[in-house]
Parts: sequence; structure tokens; C-alpha cells
Amino acid sequence: MARQAFEGQLRELLEDLMAMGHMVANSIDRSVQALRLQDVELARQVIEYDDEINAAQHDIDEKCLVLIATQQPMASDLRTILSTSNIATELERIGDYTEGIANLVLKMAGQPLIKPLIDIPRMAAEGRRMLLTALEAFARQDVEAARRIGEADDLVDDLYNQVYRELLVFMMQDPRTITQATYLLWVAHNLERIADRTTNIAERAIFSDSGQVMDLNR
Repeated sequence: MARQAFEGQLRELLEDLMAMGHMVANSIDRSVQALRLQDVELARQVIEYDDEINAAQHDIDEKCLVLIATQQPMASDLRTILSTSNIATELERIGDYTEGIANLVLKMAGQPLIKPLIDIPRMAAEGRRMLLTALEAFARQDVEAARRIGEADDLVDDLYNQVYRELLVFMMQDPRTITQATYLLWVAHNLERIADRTTNIAERAIFSDSGQVMDLNR
């Protein structure tokens, strides 16, 4: 009976983590949508939403501590709990990056975009897809799916490099674009970091299942 109760608590913890992951994925979408539409009100909503993400992370950490203190889990169960806490921390930091993008939208308010946004939304879409895939890999203990996250991160890196080169050309050709181009570079950098944080989540999925420590960012 005690084992059944413990497994029920673990399932609840995983459900909380997945719910937090979807909150963060939603925040990625909305932050870049605010940029694309130059929607100041949506940007402010993303900034306010970060408090809910922070609260979700705190709640998950509290539950992890209670499980460790009361159940004294061993081996794979302990790895699962520790990985859940670590992943929640990564999700909270990804939320911070989306808040950063929203703040940049406010800085660019009222300024026509210097170029159509093509690669930045692609980076966001790929980062969101990576995030949900990594979380599903953790939930299903799918090591192979987690390993493939590293390859997806390479695509985001390539897109970032492309954005960097294009914006550098804008700045060299017309100094008046420097401020906005710099803000857009920061947006792209935040999206690149989101992908990096997601590879950390995939690494935790691998560790939770096998105990193997991997570096998918090589």
C-alpha cells in the first residue's frame, strides 16, 4: 500500500511538471507573437505570467523535498525526483528568457521592424517543439528521443548564426538600425539559450532512466 501511495505521488509530481512545461511553451509562443505583431499588451501579459511559472517551480521543488524527506527513495526513484526538480529549474529559466523577449518588445514599441521576422519565429517554433519533446521523453523514459534533442539544438544554432549575420549587415549598411538590430539579436540569443536549456532537460531524461550523464551540447 505504501508503495502505491508513493507511486501516486510521483505521478502527481510528473503531471505538475508537464503542466509547467506547457505553461513555458505557451510563453515562448506568446513572447514571439508579441514581437511579430508588436503587441505591447501581450508582451506585458507574458511578463506577468512569469510569476505563475515561478510559483509552479516553487511548488514542484517543495513536493520533491517532501518526497525525499518522507519516503527516503532509493536508486531510480531518487533519480526521478532529483531530475524533476532540476527540470523545473530549467523551465523557470526558460520562462525568464521569454520574459526577457517580452521586455525587448516593450523597448521596440512603436518602431517599424527593420526586416520581416522569418528565422526568429522559426527558432521559437523549433525551441518549443524541442521542449515538449524533451518533456515527453522524460515522462516516457524514452532515451533515444532525448538523445535526438542534441541534433535539433544544432538547427537552432544554425538559425541563430543566420540571424546574427543578417542583422550585422543591416547595422553596417545603416547605422540607424543599430539599436533595433541589437534588440533583435538579444531576442535571438534568448531563443538560442532556450534550446540549450532544453538539451539540459533531455540530459536529465537520460540520467533519470539510466543514471548515465551525457553532454548533448557538444
